[in-house]
Amino acid sequence: MSENIQPSSEENIIVDDSVKEELQVIQSEQQKDEDITNLEQNRFECRSCGYIYDPSEGIKKLNIPRNTPFMAIDGKTFACPVCRAGKNLYKDIGPRSKPSGFEENLTYGFGFNSLPPGQKNILIFGGLAFAAACFLSLYSLH
Repeated sequence: MSENIQPSSEENIIVDDSVKEELQVIQSEQQKDEDITNLEQNRFECRSCGYIYDPSEGIKKLNIPRNTPFMAIDGKTFACPVCRAGKNLYKDIGPRSKPSGFEENLTYGFGFNSLPPGQKNILIFGGLAFAAACFLSLYSLH
């Protein structure tokens, strides 16, 4: 006599919830690992003049090669190439692809809040150039 005994639907839900929790823990650990490895590629902005140090570019003027993390630069000899401010006046602004603004505000608007600053500039100034071209094309109408 063999009977197929299957767990009730409540037990399936409990198992599914525990699997979901395990997946969330694994994903959060992977995200922490990615954040740690990406810290070396974060950009830093001078609070005095607004100069942005990007590790992927380096600084030729100061003989700092590409892919040099900001933390690896000697603070005693480093000075901002624009205003000569020290390393202590720089703040971390995150990676290049990070959207600008506060995290809680990124969901508002028409979806443009999730764009990085460079793409926002292209969108704004591209729209202005297009509007100017349309305006100037009105002169061709007689």
